[in-house]
Amino acid sequence: MSTTGTLRCPRCGNENRANYFTCTFCGKRLRTEKIENFPLFRRIEEEWMAPLGFFKTLLFLFINPARAFWDINHLRKSSPGYLILLFNSLAFGFEGLTIFSHIYIEELMSTMRLPILLSLVVFLTFFLFGFVFQSLLYLFLIWLYGKGANYSVNFSERLEQRFGRESIEKQQYKERELSPFSIYKGGTLLQKQKAYKMKMMMCAFAPLLLINILNAIILWIGLPNVSIASISQIDDTFFTLLSPTSPVWATVHIIEFIAMSFWVPILITIAIRELSNSPTLRVLISSLVIGILVGIFFYLLRPTIFGY
Repeated sequence: MSTTGTLRCPRCGNENRANYFTCTFCGKRLRTEKIENFPLFRRIEEEWMAPLGFFKTLLFLFINPARAFWDINHLRKSSPGYLILLFNSLAFGFEGLTIFSHIYIEELMSTMRLPILLSLVVFLTFFLFGFVFQSLLYLFLIWLYGKGANYSVNFSERLEQRFGRESIEKQQYKERELSPFSIYKGGTLLQKQKAYKMKMMMCAFAPLLLINILNAIILWIGLPNVSIASISQIDDTFFTLLSPTSPVWATVHIIEFIAMSFWVPILITIAIRELSNSPTLRVLISSLVIGILVGIFFYLLRPTIFGY
């Protein structure tokens, strides 16, 4: 039975807003979309007990993202989004070190300390560049995906309904009488938290950790070894290895295109759905459109693909 603007959960008896898709107290699905019959998008209907550890969360982001984001949504403050950014930056540093490993500097080979120190400098340079670049890229993409979700499901409005006016929301839930038959009173925790939107949505970039590692392996196998007489020639050699006409870089950018155009938008969709308690399909369509356009602009238009 529902009243204006509310929908009563058939399992725990507590009231939810009429536009919610799951009960915020017990997790019962209040309505079901066909796409949610697929395991990848299936909503979790269990009582939450305790947060997963970081490495288990990271694993689930690859093998069961619906469960990963369902778990993160219960304690968003502890979301591993910033750690994922850090690990992606470390992987980017190793990618740069992989390129450098193909350069043989004859005048330094007699002294081991200097090549090790130089390798460390290269790693830190690529790590810092990767951290700044990926931070800006993730923030831009999260903003872009948020705009798409605003168009498809009024994402910002839903977040404001749930988390925007924190003091008022807390007071409402303190004054609300839960059903006397409900055993899910802990569900109010979902409302009393802040949204932590950025930290949670940044978890959707976990696939890039695997992609960066895979890229490092491809570059290590595919790039040619280059021998130079002195360290003064290293700049020109680096640019030679970064040549846009190399088929190795074309392979790397195609893999990145697939990840950014399809894999990341799917995880973004689940993150937005869990944050805003919104429909899945409409968010997925907007996220895929944005992801494909971003992938084309950032990767397919590079000279490595078309050779110009």
